[in-house]
Amino acid sequence: MAAHPWDELGPDHFLAQGSLKWTTHKDATPAFVAEMDFPVADVIVEALRDSVTAQRFGYLPEHLAQTLSTTVQGFLEQEFGWQVPESRIYPVADVLVAYDAVLQELVAPGAPIIVPTPAYMPFLSLTPLRGHPVVEVPFLQDGNRWVFDLERIEKEFLAGAGMMILCNPHNPLGLVHTQQELLAVAEVVDRVGGLVFSDEIHSPLVFDGHHIPYASLNDQTKNHSVTAISASKAWNLAGLKCAQLIVTSDDHHQALLPKKFLITHGASTPGVEASIAAYRDGGPWLAEAKNYIRHNSALATTRLQAAFGESSFTPPQGTYIGWLDLRDVNPGHYESVADFLLHEARVALTDGAKCGVAGRGHVRIILATTTPILDGLLTSLIAATSREKKH
Repeated sequence: MAAHPWDELGPDHFLAQGSLKWTTHKDATPAFVAEMDFPVADVIVEALRDSVTAQRFGYLPEHLAQTLSTTVQGFLEQEFGWQVPESRIYPVADVLVAYDAVLQELVAPGAPIIVPTPAYMPFLSLTPLRGHPVVEVPFLQDGNRWVFDLERIEKEFLAGAGMMILCNPHNPLGLVHTQQELLAVAEVVDRVGGLVFSDEIHSPLVFDGHHIPYASLNDQTKNHSVTAISASKAWNLAGLKCAQLIVTSDDHHQALLPKKFLITHGASTPGVEASIAAYRDGGPWLAEAKNYIRHNSALATTRLQAAFGESSFTPPQGTYIGWLDLRDVNPGHYESVADFLLHEARVALTDGAKCGVAGRGHVRIILATTTPILDGLLTSLIAATSREKKH
């Protein structure tokens, strides 16, 4: 890949920006927060500049909420062939707010929640705070592919679980679930009368295969699921607080309507304007970012597989998240291999155990940084772990 202008952005630049990612461990290279180290698309910057100039800092007006729903509706149809009524697209602050609303309004109090693991960390921590036990159902390995443990999922639903979380594309495994895999889940859920919360926040970030919205599969999935999406991952807008809850079931829509004000109240006006610009005009920037991430993913795959074996790391089919098996590395007196890497390699990654029991001995690594920074991070990681491999 030829030199890219983003390659010139170094750690000093990002430290000066002052993000959580870059200021939490100032003396380490961070790859633990799922956001990009790329300049935001010009069309989004212009939309925000216009919002600031006009001082549109008040509560979200109805006409902007409507424009967002119309824009998202067009994006979903164009990108995925998914037709959703505008009235079923709720603006929310973020995907976790959407999840929280579904937990409180659509799931019986105290019902366990099925979480296929490894999983996005807050699904494991937020859920018990709302009084719902987490049932971890680890993915199974079928050759080089992670697959759902359908038998166990069905068993847990029959034992009283109220909902299953589906993350597609998957964080942290980088899976893009196939139509066959999704239909197999749907058959189980429909048979037991279950509910699915489908986190599709990374849906624009697919490199291998194509994204299939779970609710778009058939009438059964439409009626037994709710979906959350956002422009925040694909266009790097997490701090602007805008996501969308998509309610395809008539029954769910009627159940949520009385609480719609509370559910939608947190979406910010600048965030909505930025999201409209992203969904409507952000395609060229996204294509550039995806090409850059592809290059980074290939670099990481080559170097990590050479150091730890071919099965240790699989390039993500979607997302910009890598999942690295370091169970052969001895962390010594450190609590985890992630803690070892923070202190011995000055690299900040997510401890896989935070993603569930199935993640022990693994780390989550964010690939959406500049190529020179990623290359340096990989060099430090490999050098430190080569000294501590178990024998």
